[in-house]
Amino acid sequence: MRALLVVNPKATTTSGRTRDVLIHALRSDLKLDVAETQYRGHAGDLARQAAEDGTVDLVVALGGDGTVNETVNGLLAHGPGERVPRLAVVPGGSTNVFARALGLPNDPVEATGALLDALEHRRERAIGLGKALTAGEPDRWFTFTAGLGFDAGVVGRVERQRRAGRKSTHALYVMEALRHYVTEREHRRSGPITLEINGREPVPGMVMAIVSNTSPWTFLGSRPVFPSPSASFETDLDIFGITRMTAFRTARTVRQILRPQPSAEDGTHPAGPAGKHVVSYHDVRHFTLVSQEPVPFQVDGDHLGDRSRVSFTGVRRALRVIV
Repeated sequence: MRALLVVNPKATTTSGRTRDVLIHALRSDLKLDVAETQYRGHAGDLARQAAEDGTVDLVVALGGDGTVNETVNGLLAHGPGERVPRLAVVPGGSTNVFARALGLPNDPVEATGALLDALEHRRERAIGLGKALTAGEPDRWFTFTAGLGFDAGVVGRVERQRRAGRKSTHALYVMEALRHYVTEREHRRSGPITLEINGREPVPGMVMAIVSNTSPWTFLGSRPVFPSPSASFETDLDIFGITRMTAFRTARTVRQILRPQPSAEDGTHPAGPAGKHVVSYHDVRHFTLVSQEPVPFQVDGDHLGDRSRVSFTGVRRALRVIV
């Protein structure tokens, strides 16, 4: 099988020596070309070129969720289709939500072993993805989440800290979330975001909206976080929102999304967060988030700036993944 390995040399949890070992292992089973990313968006450029040239059957992303997202957007630059190369992931970031949601080991060496085993036994999976559309911009695919409002603001704060030299850690995310909560007093009681779903009454006043393509939404260390526990790669998109963030209600919601979710033995969905100011929808194909003013926007943990209107679509069986 012809393959392209897209490597983020700045990946948090891999060293140059580790990457050399992984490349050697992959070359034992693949006709492999290796390309290191050199700038933001480079993984997408490499994947798009590979898909357009038709020269590879598989693109392997070695890096964190940002590298995976860029790679997916490159592969699907012209939309899904049978001629799009398959995707494989070797986790190299600090959280690796997408890889872990697929059931892959979080360790890059173990994940490489699992990938080689999957290739040997021809295991692959067609998964659904989310797509976000903002007027005047190209569609942006996402693998596990997008967000508008408070959570995207936290992502933006973390990215500023990283540009200043701070290492991306779960403790940094928690600290910046607390700081953001303290500083964003204006919107905590009445948010600017409205959820619009065809055929339903609009839901105004949202402080934040989290769109999930799978569950969990993220991890704090080894602990999964479940704002939309029923979200799945086999369904369309789930929406979780909050219309008021008082200290008591926010603490209650945080406890709900951190608690372990029981398996559903009777075929029903596991219980998610609930409360007067919680907004929750499952398996929605099309909807739009509209804000009275530009607010932070993120996809797959990548802050994209401020937006006032974003439309979302769930696309089933959009990409084939080696698992």
